Amino acid sequence: MSDYVEGKTRWWGWGDLDQRFDVENRENIMPFLRENLGMPLDTERFTDPNLEEVGLPEPRLSGKTLEELREICGPENVSTGKFQRVSHSMGKSYRDLLRYRQRLIRRPVDVVVWPREEVEVVEILRLAERENLAVIPFGGGSSVTGGVEPMGEKEGYISLDMARMNRVLRVDATSHTALIQAGALGPEIEEQLNAHGFTLGHFPESFDHSSLGGWLATRASGRQSTGYGDIEDMVLALRMVTPRGVVDTRRVPSSAAGPSILQLCVGSEGYMGVITEALMRIRPLPEVLDYRGLIFRNFAAGVSAIREMMQQGLVPTCVRLSDRTETALAQAFRSTKGPHWKRKAEDAALRFLARRGYSFDDGAFMVLGLEGSADEVDYLRPLILRICRQLGGFHLGTGPGRQWYRSRHETAYFREQLINWGVMVDTLETATTWDNLLHLYGEVRSAIRSALSEWGDKNLVACHVSHAYREGASLYYTFFAPMAAEGREEEQWEKVKRAASEAIMEHGGTISHHHGVGYEHAPWMNREVGEVSIRALQAVKMAVDPADIMNPGKLLPRG
Repeated sequence: MSDYVEGKTRWWGWGDLDQRFDVENRENIMPFLRENLGMPLDTERFTDPNLEEVGLPEPRLSGKTLEELREICGPENVSTGKFQRVSHSMGKSYRDLLRYRQRLIRRPVDVVVWPREEVEVVEILRLAERENLAVIPFGGGSSVTGGVEPMGEKEGYISLDMARMNRVLRVDATSHTALIQAGALGPEIEEQLNAHGFTLGHFPESFDHSSLGGWLATRASGRQSTGYGDIEDMVLALRMVTPRGVVDTRRVPSSAAGPSILQLCVGSEGYMGVITEALMRIRPLPEVLDYRGLIFRNFAAGVSAIREMMQQGLVPTCVRLSDRTETALAQAFRSTKGPHWKRKAEDAALRFLARRGYSFDDGAFMVLGLEGSADEVDYLRPLILRICRQLGGFHLGTGPGRQWYRSRHETAYFREQLINWGVMVDTLETATTWDNLLHLYGEVRSAIRSALSEWGDKNLVACHVSHAYREGASLYYTFFAPMAAEGREEEQWEKVKRAASEAIMEHGGTISHHHGVGYEHAPWMNREVGEVSIRALQAVKMAVDPADIMNPGKLLPRG
């Protein structure tokens, strides 16, 4: 079962309690961070919270309403327990994790319900509209934009957790499609599809803790999206329950029957309804997973290599290019586990590369992944590597690529410890066209550093290019800095977020490539899509949810 389990889930942070980041076998990371952040990292500013330390008001729902919910879903699928209410009241943004550590739940949900089938979702929405209750669809709870936090002025808040609707209902091996319930998390989807010899091919960093419905609702992208596509490329049809009925799009590969209602639902973030199931494109399991590392002398050369391979139609499954700072950070994160002779050999290889002008201190590291049949991979690999060589890339072999692939879901756990040590660490992302990419990269990076300078000159701002397209790519930033003084932590983060978002809008990016909107990005939606589009979306909202019970306060600017 994919729902939150007390005693297993790190409700105040990322993932499961029995998983942690292996600092001990990465001997270089702590010295690197101490030097670049100018702080000792040896005392804890925060401790992991205990549930008893969190104050929570009593649920505002009447006993009659709670009893009706139990009749709809079954008593075992309705909870007003403290653990469930707390764990469903916020997501996993830096601001959320900070508030959890401050034992501060500003807007708790009143009840968590787990529908088992679509008809129960219909009944829950009918009850909520009658009682003026907000309904917040909940998948894996991994939102980093405030997407699951209660907002607005309602009589109460229902967190509608889709975890009980987590099955692959049908696999069509002839059409290469699968009908999947929206509550299925990444591992549940892959386990069920793999048993039939297929994969969805969608592997975001949040893979273990995010659901199909959440991916669709936020227009998500996985790390292998360059080859497999973004989630909106994978969906053929869906069903979405709204307060005014069920949207059921036609199950065909493409249609010219007017504007796409399907794509209107994708990215709707629970603002119009609850996605219950979707028909998805699936792929045969790849015969080969070939992941390699390359090093370029500079970021611009690596960007040119990605653009060339994409525009020549030589599309990798995954390509990720780190700038100078992220390359140095990745090197510091390198595992030092293993025999002493192996580490000495790696150090000698690094010195050899540096003499040839390829330094992990100021170069650009690329992960290149190819998946598919042996023939497909054997065809693409030499052609893509030739482009990289022509633009100055040095092929490091499969070792660095395999290490990245093995550890790609681990770094999120390190954020938990850094925040406890008093480090502000967060991410943000955007996308633009190739002609503007380096310009946007520099402007957003400068804006983040300038905003951070108010709290000192020691910080790290790293970036990588990923999710590449023929026309452009995304930019994904990670920034670290010593946390502001007690009481100003959230103000510090808000200034950095605002500065970066303004720079993105000013210099031709999108406010979000794959994190979604929630309420954190909503203030920039007017500039993102324009006034006419905002009014059109408001009109759709009025048509399907006139009482504004569906995830109020999200997606569109308030006021």
